[in-house]
Amino acid sequence: MKIDELVLNANTKKASDIHLVFGLPPKCRVTGSLESMADFVLTDELCDSYAKELAREGYEDFLKVGEMDLARTIGGVRVRINLFRQQEHTSVVIRLLNDKIPSLDTLGLPDVVDRLTELNRGIIIVTGQTGSGKSTTLASLIDRINHTRDCHVITLEDPIEYVYKPDRSIFNQREVGRDTKSYETGLRAVLREDPDVILIGEMRDTITMETALKAAETGHLVLTTLHTGSAAETVDRIVDSFPEGRQQQIRLQLSITLLAVLSQQLLPKKDGSGRILACEYMLVNSAIKNLIREGKSPQIDNVISTTADKGAITMDNAVIKLYRDKKISLKTALSAAKNLDFVKKSIT
Repeated sequence: MKIDELVLNANTKKASDIHLVFGLPPKCRVTGSLESMADFVLTDELCDSYAKELAREGYEDFLKVGEMDLARTIGGVRVRINLFRQQEHTSVVIRLLNDKIPSLDTLGLPDVVDRLTELNRGIIIVTGQTGSGKSTTLASLIDRINHTRDCHVITLEDPIEYVYKPDRSIFNQREVGRDTKSYETGLRAVLREDPDVILIGEMRDTITMETALKAAETGHLVLTTLHTGSAAETVDRIVDSFPEGRQQQIRLQLSITLLAVLSQQLLPKKDGSGRILACEYMLVNSAIKNLIREGKSPQIDNVISTTADKGAITMDNAVIKLYRDKKISLKTALSAAKNLDFVKKSIT
């Protein structure tokens, strides 16, 4: 089976990912579960041939390094690809992306999130596990800006996932490894490229974090992601990434520049028809700024709960709402809870 056949088959099934592993049949992930796509078993030769086709001129580099990230359009479907070596075999994981960037209104985010696209400076962070829809949320926010504001948008990604069609905004999309050597070098340059909005695919290290904070401090709107599960965890992750002697300075910078944190989970729907978004939304106000400065992040959830009238919501309350609206099962709600006792008392 050819790569384009696999991708089109998976796309028809509304799968999120394809897994090609030596000794197993091709598999895809549908609604969070893996299922076989064919009745044949993948050989070394077939896995290598898929990798060669996908990597193209970069195949020799892949063999030397042992892994490679890239993005392609296959059969009209935009995909993100990771090639890697394991136990002397080649494996491939293909993430299927939306053909079109979805509208913010269709993602299941809190209604007030669209107001973030009107802001001119500061940092917005979208968090969650791999496969929680972070990239899609970022793309939808950027696309809303594209259709409503006259901006210069620069993206720094590894790899480029969504390709934007300029409307009111202009775009420069830079791919790490192809257009710039690294996030570090790309970010150093971006501040000299007259951006209004900067998208950073992921804050991977202290250098990226520090540059993102600096860009937000100097009058740019920065959107980025982290692999954390809540707003409070996000604050702690950023601060704890720096040496102890610098942490108070970072808390101060973060309290000044942080605008909002969106923390996401994709949960299976009760009717089995797909997955639905549960989203914690923290809009930074003066109380949260004080908690960040004072290192009291465990109290952030309480402040989020008391600002529900402004559209803020904790992850547990988002999960409870989905359950009460009969969108997810009791089992799913309990498995997605941050504070299990609180969720149990609220819904049982």
